[in-house]
Amino acid sequence: MVGAIHNRDKFLNQIAGSLGRPRISSPVERPAWKFQPQYEVLKDATQDELLEVLKEQCKKIHTSLYVTDSNDLPSVLNEVVSGFGGGPIVTWKDERFSKWGLDLLIKKEWPAQNIEVYEWNHSKGHQNIAKAEKANVGITISEITLAESGTVVLFSDENKGRTVSFLPATYIALIPKSTLVPRITQASQKMREIHKKTGHVASCINFITGPSNSADIELNLVVGVHGPVKASYIVINDL
Repeated sequence: MVGAIHNRDKFLNQIAGSLGRPRISSPVERPAWKFQPQYEVLKDATQDELLEVLKEQCKKIHTSLYVTDSNDLPSVLNEVVSGFGGGPIVTWKDERFSKWGLDLLIKKEWPAQNIEVYEWNHSKGHQNIAKAEKANVGITISEITLAESGTVVLFSDENKGRTVSFLPATYIALIPKSTLVPRITQASQKMREIHKKTGHVASCINFITGPSNSADIELNLVVGVHGPVKASYIVINDL
């Protein structure tokens, strides 16, 4: 069902009149900026150099960083989960978990250790949120990773619930090394390219920088106020 817009022209004309000018109905021309310094920061950095930048930033945002390949990923992930105190665990439903050899760990080894693992299932509705609320560890995958700020970018869809990253007590982001970009400038470009190519954009895009933080009260930084109290990033060498 397509909604109808009523009285739009009358409403916009009234606003323009209140501003003392005629209504602008022609497209706004994109300005040609003489200086664009945002494109200069780390513009020639290699993926290895961006990884070093990310490592240093993670020290500042109270986030542990691990670097591995797909062969050692299961053991590294198991180590991080154990360090967080084990399950319950909630994950996205994503074929990349299988691609990276995590099926044995997730479906057999953890259950054999009585570690509960729940995979997001959109058909179960609010049950997903209840599982995320009770989880000790949430595991997702970063689609774009900002080296400069240590930020992971998550694209939500029916198999990738956004609560997986902020309702559990702790959080793990799996980061393909190929997703590293200098900063939000390049992340915006990538998202624009994805939209042009697919005609689709995620209904919810989350930018997450380590564990939850707040400095609202007298500028004193407090970690873990309204989300995971601890976070770890695991960079996977996929290049």
